[in-house]
Amino acid sequence: MELTVRQASEQDRDAVIEAFGVASVDEAVTAWVLAGYPVDEFRPRYVPALIDRALRDDEIWLAGTGSEIWAVSVWQQVSSVERFEAEAVEARATADGAPDVRPLQRVATVTDLLAREHPREFPHRYLQVIVTVPEHRGKGAGGAIVTDRVKAASEAGVPAFLEASTERSARLYTRCGFARTTVTHTLPEGGPTLIPMWFRG
Repeated sequence: MELTVRQASEQDRDAVIEAFGVASVDEAVTAWVLAGYPVDEFRPRYVPALIDRALRDDEIWLAGTGSEIWAVSVWQQVSSVERFEAEAVEARATADGAPDVRPLQRVATVTDLLAREHPREFPHRYLQVIVTVPEHRGKGAGGAIVTDRVKAASEAGVPAFLEASTERSARLYTRCGFARTTVTHTLPEGGPTLIPMWFRG
């Protein structure tokens, strides 16, 4: 079957939650957040809320064949940093309410960083996260989504921004037309280095 890219709808919710839960646990930032935390608790406690918010407020783009989901991505339309700042405050309050839960502390660290360092160039499209189901990695699903979305951004005359979380993913984004900025952001306690990148059409 041919690999296709499409936007998720509410009807896809359960399938997207399942695919994202499987695909995201070893993504570099998520793996750092969850280090030492039971993965089986992460999926039911956090993934549905993340997907529900993205379906409501953002765009989820999928790649796969037929009804099978190979890759999941979340894209935001960004016109200010207010959302990032609000999410940082919310994450910090949640972490402070459960100081013994290290993943919550690390989520707060990431959201603080995003609120502080996210570019102040508006509007732009932001690739918040993209993950591929393990058995479908290396088949071009992630690249298909990014290529489709940067084409749409170019046609709309709007730049796109992301933070690559590995050198391997940075190379993929470069092939799709993204260029690195002059800064990087390394998360503490052995965390990954985030590589900000822009697509400007």
